[in-house]
Amino acid sequence: MQFLSEINAAISGVVWGAPMLVLLLGTGLYLSCRMGFLQIRRFGYMMRNTLGHIFRKQKADKGSVTPFQALTTALAATAGTGNIAGVTTAITLGGPGAIFWMWVSGIIGMVTKYTEIVLAIRYRERNDRGEYVGGPMYYIKNGIGKGVNWLGVLFCVFGALAAFGVGNAVQVGNMTSSIKAALFHFAPGMERLDALVGLVIGLLAAILVGLTLFGGFKRIGRVTEAVVPFAAALYILAALAVIVANAREIPAAFGQIFRLAFSPRSALGGAAGVGAREAISWGVRRGVFTNEAGLGSAPIAHAGTSETSPVMQGLYGLCEVFIDTVVMCTLTALTLLVSGVSLPYGTTGTVDLNIAAFATVLGADAASVFLCASMTLFALATVLGWALYGMRCFEYIFGTRSIRLYQAVYVLVTILGATTDLEMIWSVGDTLNGLMAVPNLIALLLLGGVAVDITRRHFRSVNLGQQ
Repeated sequence: MQFLSEINAAISGVVWGAPMLVLLLGTGLYLSCRMGFLQIRRFGYMMRNTLGHIFRKQKADKGSVTPFQALTTALAATAGTGNIAGVTTAITLGGPGAIFWMWVSGIIGMVTKYTEIVLAIRYRERNDRGEYVGGPMYYIKNGIGKGVNWLGVLFCVFGALAAFGVGNAVQVGNMTSSIKAALFHFAPGMERLDALVGLVIGLLAAILVGLTLFGGFKRIGRVTEAVVPFAAALYILAALAVIVANAREIPAAFGQIFRLAFSPRSALGGAAGVGAREAISWGVRRGVFTNEAGLGSAPIAHAGTSETSPVMQGLYGLCEVFIDTVVMCTLTALTLLVSGVSLPYGTTGTVDLNIAAFATVLGADAASVFLCASMTLFALATVLGWALYGMRCFEYIFGTRSIRLYQAVYVLVTILGATTDLEMIWSVGDTLNGLMAVPNLIALLLLGGVAVDITRRHFRSVNLGQQ
């Protein structure tokens, strides 16, 4: 394990080094410029045509899901424990300034994800079951050409494996930790049954995940449509309770974020090992981990929509990153920074810090229960979203009939995530996430002009319609 850890650390250092950060942010900035900073100029249009439509009844034909279900499936994969544990890690390892770089990656990433979805709808296909399938592998094959299909296959290999780690085991592991924390808080003597409790949680999670997965893509959409909005609303209300109770600390918290984005070492102390490089690196890494812009995962879910307009579904991508990174991650950061809890800079933060922050207002008992409920709902939703990504990647390589095999293994990994140490899995998952991005970003740079043309035609017709 030590040898494998060293190999992974070496690969991760390259994958998440300066060149990858430049490629991620550079691609997003390049596309933003070509789109005329769509995420800012058309923000109101995006909100009216996404969240403004959530209470309208939407219908999907056979083999597809509604646009909102596609959004919640993608959000299920992004609005997970990364919004809680991931943000905490970014702050403790990169300082409060990491949140600034998380915002930067999120705002730029809005157009990256929009472009991914536009291309996914433009180049999607129907599989043997009559379902819409799409994503980087399909826009590589149908957009760039079959001669580079190996690039799409490479993406699928990384995606199918990453789903087992960051999409499944890590999520279930974090969920298990939060459930144990709540359980042991109310029943201290149960710590001696730690292994048994983990196994029981893993088995229950596996049953729930299995019942949903074997019901197909449409069942995943129906479940995420119900779970994700509820989980998000619950978390937002609790976070606002902490923030409002400490409202006088909000200006200082934002001051820390902006001031320490460029020179954290002088304020936090060199002993913490937190410098500007760490702030940028962890901010961008955890920003990408939470919103997945540039990874190429979300367009796999959006490709299954009944929406025929690439731009109209692409707007949901803009909304997705905004909700995930600008709203959810900011709320987590503020609860930590305004609550007054001591943050151990230079170390990997845990959910115990989040519990402590919520406990300052909600009390220790309520904070444990609340965070347990939030982490459980978010984690299960993320497991389902990533299950779809892994299934589609596996299907692309081995065919539609192979899906059952992947689903069975995926359910077993759920049990593994609840019963094993996550440090190695998290590290490998981080590396696979970065590797996924490489073929996808190459495709976005080569096909970005197609998305730009589709977008310009759409808004020309919108402007004509308004005249």
